[in-house]
Amino acid sequence: MRFRCGVVALAMWYVGSVLAAPPLTTIEDVIYKADGSRFNGVAFVEWKSFQASDFSTIATHSITAPIVNGVLRVQLVPTTTATPGAYYSVRYHSDGRIQFDEIWAVPPSAAILRLRDVRVATSTGGQVLPPAEQTLMQEADVVGLLDDLAARPLKGPGFAPGRTAYISEAGVLEGVAGSLTDCVRVDGTAGPCDISVSAGPGFVDGEIPAGQIDGFNAVFTLANAPTPPSSLTLFRNGVLQKEGLDYTLSGSQISFAAVSVPQPDDILTGSYRVAEASNPSGQVHTTPQVICSSTGSSTSSTSLTRLGSCTIPANLLQAGDRVEARFSYSHEGTAHGFTFEVRWGATAVVSRSGATTDARIAGVAEFGVYSGGTQWDVQSWGSTLAQAAAVGDAGDSLASALVVDLLGRFAENTADTLTLRNFTVVRYPAQANP
Repeated sequence: MRFRCGVVALAMWYVGSVLAAPPLTTIEDVIYKADGSRFNGVAFVEWKSFQASDFSTIATHSITAPIVNGVLRVQLVPTTTATPGAYYSVRYHSDGRIQFDEIWAVPPSAAILRLRDVRVATSTGGQVLPPAEQTLMQEADVVGLLDDLAARPLKGPGFAPGRTAYISEAGVLEGVAGSLTDCVRVDGTAGPCDISVSAGPGFVDGEIPAGQIDGFNAVFTLANAPTPPSSLTLFRNGVLQKEGLDYTLSGSQISFAAVSVPQPDDILTGSYRVAEASNPSGQVHTTPQVICSSTGSSTSSTSLTRLGSCTIPANLLQAGDRVEARFSYSHEGTAHGFTFEVRWGATAVVSRSGATTDARIAGVAEFGVYSGGTQWDVQSWGSTLAQAAAVGDAGDSLASALVVDLLGRFAENTADTLTLRNFTVVRYPAQANP
């Protein structure tokens, strides 16, 4: 009889264990938007199959938790004590699209937890611990990692995403400066693709040389100089004239011999080649090149802070080039004055202080490149800051990458801000004008 009662009691305990629900942890919090209004939408909570701490089997599934007037409340089985390690993937939807997603690691808790108690940055698919229990692995802990990192080229000061990269003389990666339509050369410089591209020779047929046909005038002029000179075929009344016997050619000028001077009613025609169909005069045309054009950052610091910069690649500038840098600052607040500065490499070309009432500052600096260095001139002005000009020389080498820096700072600690609104650096390549 006692044996039978023991079996019945054991069976009832087993049934009760099977029917008991796994432990749950309550997560409740209020979610806001960045503008202070409350978030409204739904949270989709998904998970993979795992075993809870009480050996309950949790099947792969998902639930939808409504978020009304910012309030999110959901009860979930703890994952930090699960076997194997488990986590929850949470996607927040509002206005018909995914707003953001995150990973939850839920610990056992009798108290209500907030979102900050369960959020983790990432999941590796293994055991997921609450944020407070996570540890960092040092680079030195990975065998060979430091040597591999040291073997990789480093980013240089001119490195920029979205730009073609080249290796500078210092062995670092730099971004090629230039406009999107430029062509990149093997030395990392860039420029308009049509600077050295020829359209091929052009042909002039049946041109009538300019000049009076009166039996006395012996000099006639073509619209272009034949290139090569031997390409000229000159006809008088349909008869081919011979250079050196009937005429001589100098550039575009034809000089007839005395016995071959055209007579009234004669007809002269000439055909010849020119060097380039689109540029018969042979002039080289260059266009301005925008090296940098962007907005900058802000500062409230009392230390001189870089708000924007532009890197000019090594050997890009040549004698005869001219560079123009334009800049615009704004001052938010009226508590303290500020200082702004523009540098060409290590040379400060302008350093001025604005008053508390200066809400806007602007200026332009120009740099003329010659064989021995760079001569600069600069003008700057503000809302109340008087216009001022200065000129000088810079000895910075152009054989290395040169940085144009735009800086700013405040004289005292303040809540005011100084912002570099916009800056542009343009190169005007040298161009001969014969």
